[in-house]
Amino acid sequence: MTFLSKSLKWQPVSAKTKLAFGGCLSFLWLKTSVFLFLLFLEFLQPMSAQDKKIKIACIGNSITYGYTLPDPATQSYPALLQKKMGSGYEVKNFGHSGATLMRMGYNPYYKTKEFAEALAFHPDIAIICLGVNDTDPRTWPDYKDDFIPDYNWLIDTLCSVNAKMKIYVCSLMPVFTAHPRFMASTFTWYWEAQKKIRQVVKINHTGFIDLYSYFFNRPNLITDKWTLHPNKQGAERMCKVIYENITGNFGGLKLADIFTNNMVLQRDKPIHVWGVANAGTVVKVSFDHQIETTATPSDGKWVVTFPAMRASADPRMMTIENEGRKIGYKNILIGDVWLCSGQSNMYYFMAGAKGGKEVAAKADPNENLRLFKYVPFAETNDVPWDSLDMAKADDLDFFHGIWKLNNEAAVDEFSAVGYWFGKKIQQEEHIPIGLIELAVGGSPLISWLDRITLEKDPLFEPALYGWRHSDYLMAWCRERADLNLKYAQSPFQRYSYEPCFNFEAGVAKITKFPIKGVIWYQGESDAENPELYSKLFLVFVKDWRSSWGYDFPLYYVQLPSIMRPSWNHFRNMQRKLLKVVPNSGMVITSDLGDSMNVHYPDKKPVGLRMADLVLHDTYGKEDIVPTGPLVTDAGKKRNEIEISLLYNKGLKTSDNKPLIGFKILNDKGYFVPVKAVVKDDKVFVEIPEGETVEKVVYGWNPFTRANLVNGAGLPASTFMIKVK
Repeated sequence: MTFLSKSLKWQPVSAKTKLAFGGCLSFLWLKTSVFLFLLFLEFLQPMSAQDKKIKIACIGNSITYGYTLPDPATQSYPALLQKKMGSGYEVKNFGHSGATLMRMGYNPYYKTKEFAEALAFHPDIAIICLGVNDTDPRTWPDYKDDFIPDYNWLIDTLCSVNAKMKIYVCSLMPVFTAHPRFMASTFTWYWEAQKKIRQVVKINHTGFIDLYSYFFNRPNLITDKWTLHPNKQGAERMCKVIYENITGNFGGLKLADIFTNNMVLQRDKPIHVWGVANAGTVVKVSFDHQIETTATPSDGKWVVTFPAMRASADPRMMTIENEGRKIGYKNILIGDVWLCSGQSNMYYFMAGAKGGKEVAAKADPNENLRLFKYVPFAETNDVPWDSLDMAKADDLDFFHGIWKLNNEAAVDEFSAVGYWFGKKIQQEEHIPIGLIELAVGGSPLISWLDRITLEKDPLFEPALYGWRHSDYLMAWCRERADLNLKYAQSPFQRYSYEPCFNFEAGVAKITKFPIKGVIWYQGESDAENPELYSKLFLVFVKDWRSSWGYDFPLYYVQLPSIMRPSWNHFRNMQRKLLKVVPNSGMVITSDLGDSMNVHYPDKKPVGLRMADLVLHDTYGKEDIVPTGPLVTDAGKKRNEIEISLLYNKGLKTSDNKPLIGFKILNDKGYFVPVKAVVKDDKVFVEIPEGETVEKVVYGWNPFTRANLVNGAGLPASTFMIKVK
């Protein structure tokens, strides 16, 4: 033990007394004359009230010390905080590398000279950032029950030198997946420690700084081999976060960027309005003759909620007031909001689509259809990004947009699939429709998932580290990343195809904004590995629904035909997903693709088919045929196979020619073309003499013009099914 800690004797006090002293837990009885003498000497020091500086003690481990920084004395967060706080403050760094919070740990902080010096400093404010080293196997398994009592002890000890001290307990900084023990132990123990830290805050009534929430999506700021220590930019961010939290100065009133004039808010769902303001100030939001107010909490993040409202095309206004500032939004409608997301075929804009320019030219701004396009700061085309592109990606400040009326300019740049879909929904339902486009050309599915979702999944966690050299991404994606990031100075440069990037830079911004559902067109950049995609897609759907907090419908486009190996397997995998993803639907497009062009221009049928599917499944239009035929069963009867399908009414061929596209897979592993006919809305396949059938397939080529359709003219899905 240190000299000062030996001199203390504890006396318990009530919770009421603890709260009154701003986080300090107990009074101290002075045990030795030596300690009294030290206090007496300090009392004698001449210092006028106006000259007295407010003392800030930064207590922690190597993260506080600034380990791995070229010059911790000037680049660590305490050094930067001193500059930011100014001459009225004295900030000192009491970080000790490798220190554990727990006193039975392998390197307990309370035994360090930094702890003794922190007590002798008699701080007015203490910022504690300890605990990550406690998740080490040398400490956590044996002593985790001591974590909360030892944290209480540390806080009590600090309060012994200044009963009015304000204490801020920090959450743990993130540990990223390159850590050698990440999945073996650290991930589980880390989150146990995080939970206990919040209990410590509650017990001791201290301030709380959630460092994790500011860093978990910024792996480019923690780039050392241990994945623990902020780099120079990370220390700067850490300083900024701590400064804002201890001063309450968050730069004044700001709202989430989804709020603009002309927006559509989701009907029949509570309406959340959120943003940032200075801590302790009152935010007042007025909307639809209602007023909601809230006091901004210590982290600056405020939110108010209005009751659910019915659809209405009557324009409304919203005002937000705080500290004398007033922000207003006008022309707000209440209706259904659909998120249009995916990769390039969702991003494909109306101006380039077949017939798109003509439709855009006739767009009516008075029509109750509103468009919000999130525009990426840099495209993923075949040129290197410049330094500003990369800086925007690193900062996750990568997408921007505003709500626009249904006019020619807005329609020209909007998703063609999304626009044709939304326009038909609006015309059929006669309610305001809001469309949010958030799509990135070439993006793999893994870029659209939340980080913690992947971190806790043993199958996909390895994809987070070294993704530019990982088979979790198709070679094309990695090659395009290499080209776009040709001039990147860091191997940790953020990028559109990186796992989690599009979620963190885009989706995370709008998960508090209620939506009716999602239409999804993606998979081209994952088509080489349908087996992996089928597993990840289930995680993806669960992740997004969890992020919004309810099981909204999700509809996706099955990939079309193209001369690329594996696309038939991918289409079949997408078909099978319908059985395992509840509240979902699939648009079949095998008749629309181009043999050589992945970006076929005829997007109108895709959008209209998507609208019909949604009108049937979500809006209850039973008279609409939602999709093309979907196989359910194949049974052998003598010398033929009888195939049953859903949505089979009026089965026929699209060109009035004989049925093509069917093959059998025999017991020797060969695909054999066979004759097939339609009878009584079923398909009957002739079994060639001498063949033993294992499976039957349809449209089993990457590019197919197989011609089975239903009475609505909608094509049958590619399939492979076992013959019973």
